[in-house]
Amino acid sequence: MATEITMDDLLGATIEYGASDLHVRANMPPELRVHGELQPIADEVLTPEDTYALCQQICSEEQLAEVEQNGGADFALAHEDGTRFRVSVFKERKNWGAVLRMIPSKLLTLEQIGLPDTVKELLFKPRGLILVTGPTGSGKSTTLASMLDVINHERGVHIITIEDPIEFYHTSAKSLVTQREVGDDVPSFAEAIRRALRQDPDVILVGEMRDLETIGAAITAAETGHLVFGTLHTTGAAETIDRIVDAFPTNQQQQIRTQLASGLQAVISQILLPKLEPNGEVHGRIAAFEIMISTPAIQSRIRDNKTNMIKSDMQTGAKFGMVTLDSCLLEHYKAGLISYEELITKSQDPDTVVAKLKEEMGR
Repeated sequence: MATEITMDDLLGATIEYGASDLHVRANMPPELRVHGELQPIADEVLTPEDTYALCQQICSEEQLAEVEQNGGADFALAHEDGTRFRVSVFKERKNWGAVLRMIPSKLLTLEQIGLPDTVKELLFKPRGLILVTGPTGSGKSTTLASMLDVINHERGVHIITIEDPIEFYHTSAKSLVTQREVGDDVPSFAEAIRRALRQDPDVILVGEMRDLETIGAAITAAETGHLVFGTLHTTGAAETIDRIVDAFPTNQQQQIRTQLASGLQAVISQILLPKLEPNGEVHGRIAAFEIMISTPAIQSRIRDNKTNMIKSDMQTGAKFGMVTLDSCLLEHYKAGLISYEELITKSQDPDTVVAKLKEEMGR
């Protein structure tokens, strides 16, 4: 090995710097993502032999074989201090590489995440579908884990989580928690949901609604008297509904709209932004949310294929606990928590946001 750096050293540095991700790539120094920005943590460039050796240190024989055969393997890993990582080992340009995401060891409360009380109320619903959406790395898993933690400690129910891989370990408290890992415990998400329905569940978490079969099974589970949580890589409530409907063949889309209209309880969409300190320096990240709560008006928009009108319902739905992404960003900016650049680049309708800002400043 050209360098003496071990994966243990790199994981230790990731924890020490409070980084969200560690990148190990051939012909590059190892890099950490700190406060959303990538930065090298060593001067030495890793050779292809280095990256292979580093990957060998964290992979089992089966995982090494999977990378050789399929080009990649995903799994969870625990550091000696108990910190857990979500790992993706892969091949790129015939070299080995890995990205390790640190899973926060301490769950945040919903208040610490920045979610309003209306979201907590959703956790006591007897049935329905609650979707947490956003791009990769936007904190969806953390938000879901915090939601389940509330249910686990405040309701006496059976929670089944279906994940790939399991990220947060939940110890049964007032609830009974069953955690199943796709690949190890069950072959697929859709199969896991079908089996879960025979295991007396009250709450089901579907780690990823990534295909038509899984989406269909999750909607059915929500319809048959279970509270189902799921994630999608979409931004915005209307976009999420469109994505689900568009996943189905045309002749099934109206039926899915009808099922969603009656079964969907809420869509919580989130992004993470660099957080400004009072001195203007970036420290950590802050979440911005869009929250759509199902109301009779929203239900009819979904049923009638008028999702383009959901945004205006949300703008007037504050009394139901609804929040648009742009109004959340605006509040963050006025509180000095995010930069003007982040406000403009992340808002869905920058022109309206700027006009609103000018109007408020002119008062």
